[in-house]
Amino acid sequence: MSTRPFLAYADRRLHLPAAPVEAVTETVRMIWDDMVDTMEAMPGVGLAAPQIGIALRLAVVDASERRGQAVRMANPEVLHASVQFREHEEASPNLPGVSARIRRPRAVTVRFLNEAGEVEERDFVGLWATSVQHQIDHLEGRLYVDHLTPLKRRMLVAKSAKLARR
Repeated sequence: MSTRPFLAYADRRLHLPAAPVEAVTETVRMIWDDMVDTMEAMPGVGLAAPQIGIALRLAVVDASERRGQAVRMANPEVLHASVQFREHEEASPNLPGVSARIRRPRAVTVRFLNEAGEVEERDFVGLWATSVQHQIDHLEGRLYVDHLTPLKRRMLVAKSAKLARR
């Protein structure tokens, strides 16, 4: 297990949909382990495989207070979303130094392949739901800034680039 480097925002791979996972294999489990290590090193509450250059529909989320409760997901999809919304300050290591308040459904029901390779449906609420939706966006080739107006997005991307040059 090890940490992996993040792609920069401009990398085209971040803006393309990831490929479905056919089966949960030992290779997939090793990628998940590296993803958890990388997420913990940020520190963060979630990570999608495209963020580290792996074009597969894999994500990990751990919004627990004590940590060590990471949910590993392959091919996650939202089945149901609450009509109540929640705003949260979101950020991404692919766009360091900036963040924005994003409005998302407060709760979601998600179907995915779990660590055992079985189809699982799970309800996520609050920060868990926000992180799961954020990761699914990455799997679709979107980042949180894609929820902003074009002007606000350009401003944040430019600010992040400026900070990176320092």
